[in-house]
Amino acid sequence: MKINFWGAAQQVTGSMHEIQVGDQRILLDCGLVQGKRREAFDQNAHLPFSPSEIDAIVLSHAHLDHSGNLPTLYKQGFRGAIHTTRASMELCSFMLADSAHLQEHNSQYIERRRARWQQIQMNGSTSAVPPLYSMSEVHGVLSHFVPIRYAQEREIAPGVTTALGVAGHLLGSAFVNLVLDEDGRKVRVVFSGDLGRPGLPIIKDPDPAPQADYLVLESTYGDRVHPTESTAKEKLCNCITRTVARGGRVIIPAFAVGRTQQIVLLLHQLVLEGRLQDIPIFADSPLAINITEIYRNHPEEFDTEMQRLIVDEKDPFGFRRLRYLQSSAESKSLNDLRKPFIVISSSGMCEGGRILHHLKNGIEDPRNLVLLAGFQAQNTLGRSIAEKRSIVTILGEQYTLRAEVEMFDELSGHGDQKDLVEWVRPVARGLKKIFLVHGEKKAQVALADLLRASLGVSVIIPERGQKFDLTNS
Repeated sequence: MKINFWGAAQQVTGSMHEIQVGDQRILLDCGLVQGKRREAFDQNAHLPFSPSEIDAIVLSHAHLDHSGNLPTLYKQGFRGAIHTTRASMELCSFMLADSAHLQEHNSQYIERRRARWQQIQMNGSTSAVPPLYSMSEVHGVLSHFVPIRYAQEREIAPGVTTALGVAGHLLGSAFVNLVLDEDGRKVRVVFSGDLGRPGLPIIKDPDPAPQADYLVLESTYGDRVHPTESTAKEKLCNCITRTVARGGRVIIPAFAVGRTQQIVLLLHQLVLEGRLQDIPIFADSPLAINITEIYRNHPEEFDTEMQRLIVDEKDPFGFRRLRYLQSSAESKSLNDLRKPFIVISSSGMCEGGRILHHLKNGIEDPRNLVLLAGFQAQNTLGRSIAEKRSIVTILGEQYTLRAEVEMFDELSGHGDQKDLVEWVRPVARGLKKIFLVHGEKKAQVALADLLRASLGVSVIIPERGQKFDLTNS
């Protein structure tokens, strides 16, 4: 029995881990690496194993850094089952299609730019990369999804049984509990996926960690403690108020899944409380529209507070001042508005989608605010903006960053250092090892030191491609 770490090893994107039991090979997630276009494309396109040899996949949740490379896997020969929750399956049906569309659109856009630069004898700074996959591969891989309920035990391959627990990260998110059986010897492996925080809006809190021999634990915020969720609404209100006072627009890059719905909910609450000025609000993402409908269809995933809000307001994701934009023409019309407004658009790390055009048209205006509503991985446009670099590159062109930039970590869907340690604490005594993944090295080292000191567990920070024997450890 072995585990091989192929993705999200000392980085946050590209989650992908391989379990081997006898001749069975199981993948935990198959996510997109996000960052520098050419480097990310090369890593995503050239998988480090033969996809046809993978027998099954367990998908923790629908975010693209966990699911987004599944169509590439299918394109290169994978034909096994993909086990995940029904909500994650439904979310992926839209997210993977949107990913294929955006890859094609961005490639064509940059190629058109390069052609124009050549006409005026200028060199473009960015070369286009081809799409990783098409809608054909998306439809193909979606036919291999098999829904599984939380806590339902299922044998997914000979010698491999799994059950999912509520991870509390976004709708349908799960941690994965595996029992591996080889020649009568059983080993328990738990993969945290992306572990949420207690008290987040909309969805339920994470289930307790199950007993395990080995824990593969995310570490995104392993070196910090989040501001309390109770301050999120106050901060959002203050950010909007000061931006409107100077005549600016609030540009919010947000994941279409999870973060957009949380922000819409907070804005709705501010409107109900009479604390938000009469400013138009736009959710500019066709994907977010479809995702929000999936949220509406899964109230069983909601926490108690959200259940009460449904009774009082019927539709917490819709109110008079909010307008969902579907067409590109509606999106482009915002460029002509000469008054303050709020726009929420994907992607959350500013690596694709309509947010790029809102940033392109608004980032050089000091009246505007860019409110970054989630973690920004290395080598992404979002990280460049978060670091407040004076010059940023958007769709191959350089822009001067003059807009105000504010981080909005209060709604982070990842547990912080304290949350992670407390989740592990009840099961720490039975653990042989913890493998830290899905984090940058600085965060991982800090979390590893704390886990060793406070819980007395053995902690490893694996490198990409590093393999470990689970029977002799």
